Amino acid sequence: MFDLVGNGSAEQVAEALTGLPEPRRREIGVELTAWFKKRDKETWWTTGSGTALAVAVVGCLPTAAQAAAIIGRASVPVDGTRAARLVLAVAQERGVTWLGDLAYRVAARFGQRTWVDDWLFVAEVLRVEGSPPPTDDRSVQLWLTAVQFPDRGRRGAPTPVADRIRDDPFLPAMLPRLFEADGIGTQMMFDVHWKSWDEPKRHALLTALAQLGAEGVVERTALVDGALGRLLRGDRPTALRAFTTLLGLLALSSAEIAARATDHLRLLTDAPAPVATMAQKALRQVPDLELESVLDASRQVLTRPDKALVRTQLTWLDKLARQHPDRATEIAEVIALGADHPAVELRDRAAALAARHGVVPEPPDLGPARTGPRGDDLPAPAPSAPAPAPITDVDELAEEVAALLGTRYQGTPLERILDGMVRLTATDGPRVHAALAPVIERRHWSWANEHQYDPLCLCEVLVDVLKSAGVEQPARPRSRWQALLDAVRRSEPSAPELVGTNPRVPPVHRLLRARLAEIGVHVNDPGNTGLLALPTAANGTIDPLALVERLAALGARTPGHWDLTQALLRLPTDADEAVAGTAAALGTPAGDRLATWLRDGGLPQPVMRQSTLHRKRQGRYSWDHPYMPPERLLVELSPPDGHADPDGLLTLHPTSIGVEHFGWVNLWPSLLPGHRGVVAASVLPLVANTADLDQRDGTAVLPLLAEITGPGGIALDLAVAYGLGARHAPDRVATLDALLTLAAAGQLDAAGTGTALGALVTRDRVKLSRAVEPLRDAAQAGVPLTVWRLLAATLPALLTPPTAPRGTIDVLTLASETATATGVRLDVPGLAEVAARGGSSRLVTEARRLHQALQNA
Repeated sequence: MFDLVGNGSAEQVAEALTGLPEPRRREIGVELTAWFKKRDKETWWTTGSGTALAVAVVGCLPTAAQAAAIIGRASVPVDGTRAARLVLAVAQERGVTWLGDLAYRVAARFGQRTWVDDWLFVAEVLRVEGSPPPTDDRSVQLWLTAVQFPDRGRRGAPTPVADRIRDDPFLPAMLPRLFEADGIGTQMMFDVHWKSWDEPKRHALLTALAQLGAEGVVERTALVDGALGRLLRGDRPTALRAFTTLLGLLALSSAEIAARATDHLRLLTDAPAPVATMAQKALRQVPDLELESVLDASRQVLTRPDKALVRTQLTWLDKLARQHPDRATEIAEVIALGADHPAVELRDRAAALAARHGVVPEPPDLGPARTGPRGDDLPAPAPSAPAPAPITDVDELAEEVAALLGTRYQGTPLERILDGMVRLTATDGPRVHAALAPVIERRHWSWANEHQYDPLCLCEVLVDVLKSAGVEQPARPRSRWQALLDAVRRSEPSAPELVGTNPRVPPVHRLLRARLAEIGVHVNDPGNTGLLALPTAANGTIDPLALVERLAALGARTPGHWDLTQALLRLPTDADEAVAGTAAALGTPAGDRLATWLRDGGLPQPVMRQSTLHRKRQGRYSWDHPYMPPERLLVELSPPDGHADPDGLLTLHPTSIGVEHFGWVNLWPSLLPGHRGVVAASVLPLVANTADLDQRDGTAVLPLLAEITGPGGIALDLAVAYGLGARHAPDRVATLDALLTLAAAGQLDAAGTGTALGALVTRDRVKLSRAVEPLRDAAQAGVPLTVWRLLAATLPALLTPPTAPRGTIDVLTLASETATATGVRLDVPGLAEVAARGGSSRLVTEARRLHQALQNA
């Protein structure tokens, strides 16, 4: 029988069980359970073998709990309705009375990875048993999936959705849950795409519900009240769309809206903009709506940031003022509240409408009169905080490793972990290995994979370093770890070049990889006292005197080449001669190297050149080629004249568009804390991904970049400009943090950033409308002059094309506000020409407003 189960022969399993006495069935059940446990660990279950297993389980096991423990496992798929019918037949022949209990137990095990066939199995069993369906959130989602994808495996036109749910015995139980399960509205929006279907293609389920409500199959009031109740409770905006769409299909009458006016007014004031707009449109259809209620709601609506909603509310109030002349003054006082709206055009419209009905709004309070030009108000940032103390306890090391491997993105604690591992291995290597091995092997084993899609991935390499602590174990032949170790050993003691030459890997990252390999080679050497390159400040820098003391503690021992190189790169460039003399007095090659480095001023700054990288097809079948931006503005680096650049740290060529870097780049600022431009050019592809490919989490490196030193140049300008246009709000917030830090320190080239933003917008690489919000927030946070200078440099590129890019009007408005607030007059080429155009379009109106503000400055 077990061979029949493994082969998926469900019908033959049923035949083999027919007529067996109960004692024999139970004997087989014990053997079946043991066989299943062994096979479940060794092989995959198919739909066929899972169905055959379900038949054998129901035919042999004694209870629903034991049967559900097998059939309900995620690893055991069943063939939906077919499996249910076979199981029902076997249960009837055996006289099983617990099938309903089995179905509920299986349903209780449903998870997000459960496929619809499992639901079809449960649903068919319960339908035949005459039992109600489970109505938990996951069961409702799977029921809806079965509605969306019916008649699997059959030919011909599927049954229309309305007919399907009309005849569904579970509809009475499931319908109320559609308005209660969080997030299910997104799934309810499905369309149909088969031309043979006679029903509308768009919003098939919602159209079917509206049809059944009109037919009286379901109560119309239940649909209306259910949709409104869901909207009032709230959900994600995409999930709420289903319920606004359903209300639109139901086409509520004025009487129905009036009966639910309180609910609509609540939605108007508190709901997301699309829902509030729906409520506003519905309320305007009611002829005898209580005026006092409208005025109360309007007082809140006019403070909302949604411009279209506020504009329509002002129009509605204007109409009401004309309809009720006896209360026009009262209505105008409410309209006047709109004169404080952040949007200039809405302020002007509200003031004009209020004045039309006899109320002149008071001018906004501008604070103390400005007696001269105003600058930025942010205080200078504090110096970088000291780095945490080194790790001196094995248990703390294990905790830090667990935290590092338990996060998706790598961060600055890596240096402290590596130093602690080297330091502690020198004194008690076996204990370090015993503490780290279970953390690596059991808790975070998947972290150690080689993620080949990311050319910068060092997950496997780092885990190999951690595994090397305290134990001499040979690397796997032909592994990447073995290749790195061999490269380090071949290059010692001089280490003439960085490990690896992949052009997609920036030199700063090759430095990190070389250091990891060097640590792996020498982690078990006796006498290690930690890493020379351990930062003494949170931004990655090292106090020169601290490095001198570390070299003195080494005595005659030769430090690792890349460890010392990294330590030198973390030194400030303004160390005095006394420190260099102290280093030279050590009388060691490492001390002499440090002294020479300090006297020569360290690594020079690179030469930067902006370049345009064009999209190229990678291979013959490059599926993602059409989704890549056609071009991207990046930065090339080259060493200054006279510098040989032996490690290639100042040489960088733009990488291919679309390369994913992920979180390792967050370490780069601390690797070169005095070379902001080098790091900015290296991270620029990742930051650009957030704007022209709409990826996430690419700008988290920018606040770290702002905390280090060195000229940023065009690389920093482009990075901030790309970040301001990032698709996702958290990335724009990170860019705002970096902008504020740089501006407070006087290290942001506002004009350069603005020029870069204008170039990206006109090349259609950045959506200007995304950048307005973080720039407005920056102005309100205390850097209005920086924002004004940035916008003044952006506007010439926006005003040149015949059609201004979307968002130009908002930029002009913000420029007017910041120019007025600061009183600083800056030249904006092209502004006077736009302001001199005829007409009263918003572009011309805002250009005139800014032009007038500059005339008054």
